[in-house]
Amino acid sequence: MNTTIEKQENNIVKVDIEVPAKDAATYYNNAAKKLAQYVNIPGFRKGKAPRNIIEQNIGEDRIKSEALESALPGIFADVIKENDFDVVAQPYVESFDYKLGEDLKITAKIELRPEVTLGQYKGLTLEIDEYKTPDDAMDKAINEMLEQYAELVVVTDRKTVNTDIIVFDFEGFSNGEKIEHGDAKNFTLDLGNSTFIPGFAEQLVDRELGTQFEIEVKFPETYHEKKLAGQPATFKCTINEIKTRVLPELNDEFAQKIGQFETVDDLKADVQKYLDTRKEDTNRINSEKAIFEKVTSDAKVDIQPSLIERETDELINEYKQKLTAQGFTWEQALEAHGYDDIMNQLKEDAEIRVKNSLVIDKIAKEENIKVTQEDFTSKLTELSQLYQIDPQTLVKQLAQTPGVLNSLSQQALTEKVNVFLYENNTVKLK
Repeated sequence: MNTTIEKQENNIVKVDIEVPAKDAATYYNNAAKKLAQYVNIPGFRKGKAPRNIIEQNIGEDRIKSEALESALPGIFADVIKENDFDVVAQPYVESFDYKLGEDLKITAKIELRPEVTLGQYKGLTLEIDEYKTPDDAMDKAINEMLEQYAELVVVTDRKTVNTDIIVFDFEGFSNGEKIEHGDAKNFTLDLGNSTFIPGFAEQLVDRELGTQFEIEVKFPETYHEKKLAGQPATFKCTINEIKTRVLPELNDEFAQKIGQFETVDDLKADVQKYLDTRKEDTNRINSEKAIFEKVTSDAKVDIQPSLIERETDELINEYKQKLTAQGFTWEQALEAHGYDDIMNQLKEDAEIRVKNSLVIDKIAKEENIKVTQEDFTSKLTELSQLYQIDPQTLVKQLAQTPGVLNSLSQQALTEKVNVFLYENNTVKLK
């Protein structure tokens, strides 16, 4: 097989390939035999008809198409190996000349990984702001624990306040019509943590038990139900019950109840240990981020548009999945934020993600950093714990989506490269 290589713009190489006539004929004959297995030809058992009869029933073009489809993966693999190409996408055929008895001529294009020119990535000294634990962090942590064990007590001698939990009836109307699914009886609502329409929960504060009243709100412009988006609404409400949280007393008995602590001091010591660990972890994460941003900003990469376009498509799919999980659609997002704004942001994110990935791969190659089976197993264990699925079941599920497996491998590589950069550079906390 003879090949001629021509470098073109955007990391594309044009490859002219000549396959010897003998090999081309073998590809053709094998394809004819394969197709004959699936064609009913009167007077012949499947797969037993002569080649000329098969050609009459199927046609040379169909056989040649099958021959190329079967042969091209091997042909391209040989070209890539022979020229040591670092490929980022499937090669594609631009044209071919397939005449029986003559050499098979193929013109293809192959997209290569962009060349990365690293700046200094070892021996750097950077300075970042130190993360410090807030002065009230201990009090907040202890209060959160008390909140978790708070008792709900019914209140009957006062109006509602913004920390109450209420049980109420409501019925909604918009533009003179009753809102579908806009009513409920004995609905429980935490006034301090409401996900209702903005302004709804706030108007339930300072209300008396058992009295009926009306509140006025406006649905957000981005509301998922178009009929109601941006529209005013009136809700008739009646509060049936008011509950308040009564926190337990912070004492040794409480400390013993929530964990293996003997005293409140033991509990506080454990909280302080957590806060200290969080401080260390945060400073480590911020340091790794600062180093990586410096290294990538100093690296030079000529990224072809096609790479960014494919990554943008990936981000669009991820964005759509997130929207679906939140009960929205792609069309609603476009209407709310505008096509141009969304696409510009996604393209910008795609370019950053592509460059980061290329820089990581380059450093890994330069420093011989590789993902081991142990690294990959560790990522699988993390994932299985997150979704509470045993590792073997998880592997079977992921085997059906190779892209996820590749993503896990890339995550593991990214973590190892970040560790390398952290250990080979200096960050001063100020």
